[in-house]
Amino acid sequence: MHFFSDNATPVSPSVFAAMQAADREDHGYDGDAWTARLDSAFSDLFETPVSALWVATGTAANSIALACLCPPYGAIIAHEEAHIAVDECGAPGFFTHGAGLMTLPGEGAKLTPDVVSARLKTIRADIHQSPARAISITNATEYGLVYTPAEVAALGIVARDHGLGFHMDGARFANAIAHLGCAPADMTWRAGIDALTFGCVKNGGMAGEALLFFGPGHAARAAEAARWRKRSGHLLSKGRFLAAQILAMIEDGLWLDNARAANAAARSLADGASGRLLHPVEANEVFLRLSPQEAAGLRAQGFDFYDWGEGAARIVTNWSQDAACVAPLARALNALAHG
Repeated sequence: MHFFSDNATPVSPSVFAAMQAADREDHGYDGDAWTARLDSAFSDLFETPVSALWVATGTAANSIALACLCPPYGAIIAHEEAHIAVDECGAPGFFTHGAGLMTLPGEGAKLTPDVVSARLKTIRADIHQSPARAISITNATEYGLVYTPAEVAALGIVARDHGLGFHMDGARFANAIAHLGCAPADMTWRAGIDALTFGCVKNGGMAGEALLFFGPGHAARAAEAARWRKRSGHLLSKGRFLAAQILAMIEDGLWLDNARAANAAARSLADGASGRLLHPVEANEVFLRLSPQEAAGLRAQGFDFYDWGEGAARIVTNWSQDAACVAPLARALNALAHG
């Protein structure tokens, strides 16, 4: 009855099996047979040529992507509650050697074209201010909301018109796609995305995320990212184990199956929350109003979750929890609503 985070999810059996299959001698670092398949596997999934790298963590993947899109003197536009702004201990600035973050407000942790455009108008062209060089969004957002392809494309137009790189933190990208049922291509390169952090750990992987580059020059950007990966200490000598996990997730549709299960579990909880929801439940996170006494009562029944500010809580489901698994919490939430 743990609902702290999908970072703590069990590892999918198929992922374990893939790692076991990779447990044999091969070339080291990124010269193995599994890593060699990443580009073609992701190119098939996204219906376009893709350059893909495995990276040990999501923080590193986000930061390496931004280092490829933004110079040290530039700035990255992001939501004020974006993971890169509040949960990565300054890693984007560290990896970029000094690039700043321009953080902006937006309901549900979403950026909008109007807000971004208004901020861009305030930046002087002289050398005394950092110029914006990239936009970064999170999908699904830090409050579990999903950008539609049209919303991403609208921001993509702003990025293109101002010559900005466009990055998507897709730690829960699978949950976003599972919610909308759209093609991954429509959410990314067709909407103007240059770089995507494709999350795996939250969705049943053990360790490792994929960093993808799209569009003209994708191979050159990936080559640059590979040097950032090495320089930052993220080039694992047995990287085949990360590549094997990623391939196991995407080649047979496991990434979507797992995300659909997590989303369905969250919807089951939302149905029991009855009027307490702080945000629509579109992925696998449920934010709801709970008094300290109510939160304590739920914890006394064995349910674990994070407080999310005063009088609020965040509950996160994962791929291994079906409706039966979350039914006790759903009943407990329903009892609060009718108690």
